[in-house]
Amino acid sequence: MENLLAGLEMLARWDVMVALLVGSIGGVIIGAIPGVGPAVAIAILLPATFALDPIVGLTMLLGIYGSSMYGGAIPAVLINTPGTAVNALTSYDGYPMTQAGKAHRAVSLAYSASFWGGIFGILCLILLSPVLALVAPMFGSREIFLAALLGIILVILAHRGQIFAAGLLAMFGIFLQTIGLDAVTYTQRFTFGYSFLSSGINLIVVVLGLFALSQAFFLLTAPDESPEAKPVKGRMSAGFRELLKHKRVATVASSFGVLLGMIPGTGEFTAQFMSYTYAQKTSKTPDAFGKGSPEGLIASEAANNAVPAAAMIPLLALGIPGEALTAMMLSVFYVHNVIPGPALFQNNIDLVYGLYFALIALNVIVMVFLLFSTNLLTKIIRVPTRFLGVTILLLSFVGVYSLRNSLTDCMISAGFGVFGLILKRLNLPIVPIILGMVLGGIMEVKLRSALPRLKTPFDLIDRPISFILFVLILLVLALHVRTLVCEWRGRPAAEDHDMHDTQMR
Repeated sequence: MENLLAGLEMLARWDVMVALLVGSIGGVIIGAIPGVGPAVAIAILLPATFALDPIVGLTMLLGIYGSSMYGGAIPAVLINTPGTAVNALTSYDGYPMTQAGKAHRAVSLAYSASFWGGIFGILCLILLSPVLALVAPMFGSREIFLAALLGIILVILAHRGQIFAAGLLAMFGIFLQTIGLDAVTYTQRFTFGYSFLSSGINLIVVVLGLFALSQAFFLLTAPDESPEAKPVKGRMSAGFRELLKHKRVATVASSFGVLLGMIPGTGEFTAQFMSYTYAQKTSKTPDAFGKGSPEGLIASEAANNAVPAAAMIPLLALGIPGEALTAMMLSVFYVHNVIPGPALFQNNIDLVYGLYFALIALNVIVMVFLLFSTNLLTKIIRVPTRFLGVTILLLSFVGVYSLRNSLTDCMISAGFGVFGLILKRLNLPIVPIILGMVLGGIMEVKLRSALPRLKTPFDLIDRPISFILFVLILLVLALHVRTLVCEWRGRPAAEDHDMHDTQMR
């Protein structure tokens, strides 16, 4: 009870409330503008949050992270253009409803399902916190090393069809974090005689380049567009009544979001598709999916909004981010010398509960804001894409320069911006690079810490949790190899069947 009161007291601070309002409402606006997205916004704001208290900076970033998917549903439903990448599945059923003259119904359902999923995820996180407090101290250096290794493997394997490229990019991220002066041996690593590399490659410089600057370059090189969305008439609260008719779908979809949000490398996309598939298979009208099914819309929005709270579980308990956005938040912890992991629940439990209450408050704030401002957001959608590109470009360079007042950082970030643009043009993933840098650093530190106590390689897995993690790594790899073998065996038969059909024609 004392911890709950401490968390509420922390949330009641005026600066935390301002950060929460700015992050929540700003996240909705950013999500509603196609071409920006939460990763770009968080990357730009990240340098500014370093000067704030941890709870203030994290609350602002959490506000953007948790609310952007609310806003992203608006253009997905109204103009078939997802505001954020994770709202793509929302357009499958949302836009057909708009075409049928039911835009109000689609938007209100999307809001209601998002709120359901968000609150469900937070409640699960709060209920799991006592378990985390008990389990987290059992994780030593070797356990966290294996957990980080499992995280990198899952991130790579999550990119189906691009596993080789994702693996190379993750290894590139691991390499980037080794550049600079070794803090243990005080030797130069991969600096090649350049003094500006002695301090290493800053994570935020890379994040701003790969996410913000690459998106600015992408928007500036693409044709200028001003999407048009018609105003929506009707009460936005009407969706709650219809949601209750499909509460089973909403609850199962939210559960998928929680379970997959806790697993590094999976996140919203996997949760969405699994919940959407479940909803379609168990629906009485499966043929309506993709043509304006309310169940499909609910499954998509409830799943992706349950993920942000669940993604905080490995971050808070083990200090291991599962995606790029939580990796950015991890840097805020580090700057303020607040280390996520086992000690966080023992020494800073008030901060943990403050974040829980902030997540609940942001969902309420966003829902109230959307009930009265949907038509205002439809006007914001019309912002020209090249104007967005110029704005992102300027804000990104200001953010990079403010880190260390270094033009070298600006040039490095611009280089990563060009590299990120190339990856986008080739449809290759960017996230493995960031997670490679973050998880690679964690792995190196924890392995070095564990090595003096290891006499043989088998000592790495001689404790229960480390052994379980090792078995999980082997199991994940074995299942992936099995999937590849099954696909390889099935492909010749499919090719023979296609050839036979061609000959028959």
